[in-house]
Amino acid sequence: MNGLFQSVIETEMTAKAFLICLAASLLCGLIIAISASFKNQTTKSFIISLVVLPMIVFTVITTVNGNIGTGVAVMGAFSLVRFRSVPGKAKDIAAIFLAMTSGLACSGGYIATALLFTVIVCVVLCVLSIIPLGNDKSMDLQITIPESLHFANEFEDIFNKYTKKHKLIRAKTSNMGSLYKLFYRIELIDTNKIQEFIDELRCRNGNLEISLAETTEGIEEL
Repeated sequence: MNGLFQSVIETEMTAKAFLICLAASLLCGLIIAISASFKNQTTKSFIISLVVLPMIVFTVITTVNGNIGTGVAVMGAFSLVRFRSVPGKAKDIAAIFLAMTSGLACSGGYIATALLFTVIVCVVLCVLSIIPLGNDKSMDLQITIPESLHFANEFEDIFNKYTKKHKLIRAKTSNMGSLYKLFYRIELIDTNKIQEFIDELRCRNGNLEISLAETTEGIEEL
């Protein structure tokens, strides 16, 4: 049993050991990609990146092989990735770190350790995705009102009627100051009454523009 978690690289990297570690890296990437897409909105390019990232990390670390100068150059190249990325969801960032960790484990030849670690973490991520933690039912509401309307408590009775929670996130002027745009984060009591909710709001704001959508924060493509 102890031998299962030993490195497949005995003294130096051979072609056979390289192919075994590379295949293990690919398998880890596939497992991570599947778990990352479980109950999560992801793009095809992000899934592909998770699949190949462990193999890339494994190959880079194997190529460096203790060379300090090459290691510093590689670290500088990887640091540029941050400036080519947009903010992502916490789960996506965790998946990227998991892919890099599995690639590092494979670069040391610890195939069983990398696979077992990847499977355990992915199972934990999938279980936590099923458990209702936090608030995934919030929606973004945008209301346009005329400047003559005092919005501080104007919609409180409607919010209390249709929402569990509501919070004013942002307010800004529009159309040379003649209009206000209000941005709320809300949680509806009954999603089947969205039309009635919007109808009462537009009667209050003079039939100006109203927008209601699922919360889109953090779904940008990495």
